[in-house]
Amino acid sequence: MELIQVTGKYLIDDFHKVPEQIYKDDPNWIPQLRMMIEDTFDPAKNARFQKGDARRWVLKQNGKLIGRIAAFYDEDYSSGYDQPTGCCGFFECINDKKAAFKLFDTAHDWLKEKGMEAMDGPINFDENFFFWGLLKDGFQPQTFGMQYNPAYFNELFEAYGFKTYYDQYSYSLDITNPDLPERFWKIAEWVAQKPGYTFEHFSFKNQDKCIRDFLEIHEKAWGNHGNYKPIEFRLLKDLLTSAKIILDEEFIWYAYHDGKPIAFFMQILDLNQILKKLKTGKLNLWQGLKLLYLKKRRTITRCRVIVLGVIPGYQGKGIESAIFHHLKKVMLRKSWYNDMEMSWIGDFNPKMNAMFKSFGADRTNTHSTLRYLFDREKEFVRAPIIE
Repeated sequence: MELIQVTGKYLIDDFHKVPEQIYKDDPNWIPQLRMMIEDTFDPAKNARFQKGDARRWVLKQNGKLIGRIAAFYDEDYSSGYDQPTGCCGFFECINDKKAAFKLFDTAHDWLKEKGMEAMDGPINFDENFFFWGLLKDGFQPQTFGMQYNPAYFNELFEAYGFKTYYDQYSYSLDITNPDLPERFWKIAEWVAQKPGYTFEHFSFKNQDKCIRDFLEIHEKAWGNHGNYKPIEFRLLKDLLTSAKIILDEEFIWYAYHDGKPIAFFMQILDLNQILKKLKTGKLNLWQGLKLLYLKKRRTITRCRVIVLGVIPGYQGKGIESAIFHHLKKVMLRKSWYNDMEMSWIGDFNPKMNAMFKSFGADRTNTHSTLRYLFDREKEFVRAPIIE
């Protein structure tokens, strides 16, 4: 077997050809958007390179591509745990333990050289909205940004010594369904009309204010979690700029109380419904035009909720329901959208999981974020529960 570090155009092409080989006979696989992955590894477009670094490799056997992996770290992530923790991701491999272990060893050795003492994976060198976690159950076509992998990947990671740091649950819901609990909508309407509360959707015209409001909510809503990582303004603005094709301004909502931002909701369009038809993640001019055409023809019928947060002091007051009250009006008007996937919610967040179940949402699949401790004698501890 020959391991090659990815440098230059041809090896970048090889990096993207690996999954094409792995999934060529798998009808559930949908190609990932190549330009999105390449932006992740571009220091000019990914601010995480300011405090970290990344490498990636492909693995060949007898001249044939059989695997790939990336390793990365940044100070904000690595410093948030008991031990400096780096990451691996974009793992693909044939069902061969020797090949998989060679890839894991390579990521491990590089991260150890950088001072890391643990490795999380398979995750992304970017926000956890995309390409995060190992699919554990629900082996079906995934929504945009959600990981898909063969079942045997679980065996390869486990055999190497990775353990589950936390599970990630996804739920499906049609909020226009008249069978949803009546009590839910009564609370939603009541809160939506209470004095002092206002609800607004996102606007690219006012995106700087929207980003600042989100960052304030994000810090207050998630800051009490032991592994909270603040998001930089520039990172979020870059993300919005690059993600315009999967955004609808009316699918991103804010809640305010007396003008103060208190809650945020965001769902994106499931671009995978189009990428599955195009059968490629590398878009040339013609494919790009076809993508826009299919989007205009309302090919996308599903959305994916990636963020829902309410700051302390307003939790348990029906704010989420009130946001859904406003969102329902939009989705009734845009009736071709008939499914919402809420993904993902960590098992460390029992309140959020209970809330989605109370909405009548059905759990569809599970991903797992795994951790490998370099000190094999060190006690393994799962992610702490958010109280």
